[in-house]
Amino acid sequence: MWRTLKSDVDVVFSRDPAARNRLEVILTYAGVHAVWSHRIAHWFWKKRRYLIARMISQINRFFTGIEIHPGAVIGERLFIDHGMAVVIGETCEIGNDVTIYQGVTLGGTGKEKGKRHPTIEDNVLLATGAKVLGSMRVGHHSNIGGGAVVLNEVPPNSTVVGVPGRVVVQDGVKVNQDLQHHLLPDPEDDRFTALEKEVERLRLELRELRKKQEQE
Repeated sequence: MWRTLKSDVDVVFSRDPAARNRLEVILTYAGVHAVWSHRIAHWFWKKRRYLIARMISQINRFFTGIEIHPGAVIGERLFIDHGMAVVIGETCEIGNDVTIYQGVTLGGTGKEKGKRHPTIEDNVLLATGAKVLGSMRVGHHSNIGGGAVVLNEVPPNSTVVGVPGRVVVQDGVKVNQDLQHHLLPDPEDDRFTALEKEVERLRLELRELRKKQEQE
């Protein structure tokens, strides 16, 4: 238990350049508080003490703004950075060394029973506002871009962006778990840029045609 708690603190220093010392992390990092509270709530949940588990979960939500269902299974070294409005559903499974930013939802798609929330494998990064919905798997070492809505399986070593989420990088391309998730490629933006270039080309052609007509 103490090794796990220590790793929850130590991981902050490897992923947040603003962290200064352990005391500051222990006292002021809501993401760490949320993970620790969840570990307690999950212990009661496994003992079938559902009411007290849910109460701990809701108290945790009140103080941190992070809602983690006590039934969710969380691995080691989960880092929730600026975690306000993060939601993690009951049947969600999260592996080791996962990074979650604010506004992320790991939720379901309806009122289905059984496994209805996603499985997040090791070393996945979920950027600000990402929504991963349904009982699917996000493969290890994948990045989910800010604001992406993921409804389908994500292969390992992939980068997903857009609404709905699309894989834009997979295998052979190193995807670093750093703070530069704003630099991920955006296929929608690329399409709009191509349309703007096409419109500009048509404008130039129209000008040339008008010049020829005036000369005639």
